[in-house]
Amino acid sequence: MRDLIVQWLTQITAPFWHSSLSIDQFVTALQETFHMVFFAMLFGTIWGFIQAIILLVTRPQGIMPNRAIYHILNPIVNALRSLPFIILLIAVIPLTKLLVGTSIGTWAAIVPLTIYVGPYIGRLIETSLLEVNEGIIESAQAMGASPSQIIFKFIIPEARSSLILNLTTATISLIGATAMAGAVGAGGIGDLAISYGYQRFDTSVVILTVIVLLILVQLVQSIGDWLSKLR
Repeated sequence: MRDLIVQWLTQITAPFWHSSLSIDQFVTALQETFHMVFFAMLFGTIWGFIQAIILLVTRPQGIMPNRAIYHILNPIVNALRSLPFIILLIAVIPLTKLLVGTSIGTWAAIVPLTIYVGPYIGRLIETSLLEVNEGIIESAQAMGASPSQIIFKFIIPEARSSLILNLTTATISLIGATAMAGAVGAGGIGDLAISYGYQRFDTSVVILTVIVLLILVQLVQSIGDWLSKLR
């Protein structure tokens, strides 16, 4: 299937595409970008939900207040969120090597991408959950619901639309981060822009990269908006 797509795109672009970058390389880079976004978003969302729920229930006004846990976790999340991605990318190289055996490539990039997006997603999810009307929580408590039932049967379903929109925002930020990861040989669209567009002065590759990223962002945002309106 992939070979057919590459062949079809090559035939279509042959009359006007004049670059050292082949269509096959472009499709490979696109696959790498999807790979990084999917797995980093998957792991980051799991981490984010765990983090957000812990912060939600242990905060002073939460359903299970715990000052120790809240005041330990909250600064850690803030610290991780404050690090610029390019610095985080370099700082976690020892951890990346420990986990995947290398600091270069798509899988290596997933480690810092997850660490980068996890706290960010956690804060977005926490914000969505805090927007739920307190009356709903009080009603659930009055009916004798357990803390887990309050979270998973009342708060999360009520915050569904906001959660989808915030996860859409996180996905778009992650797409930008994957492009930046190309600076250290992570592969993907960003790597093409640097290796061919910048280092080889190939303006057409830079333009193509920008167009593809714009299309991806618009597509993700449109899907997120559509999903948030479903009932």
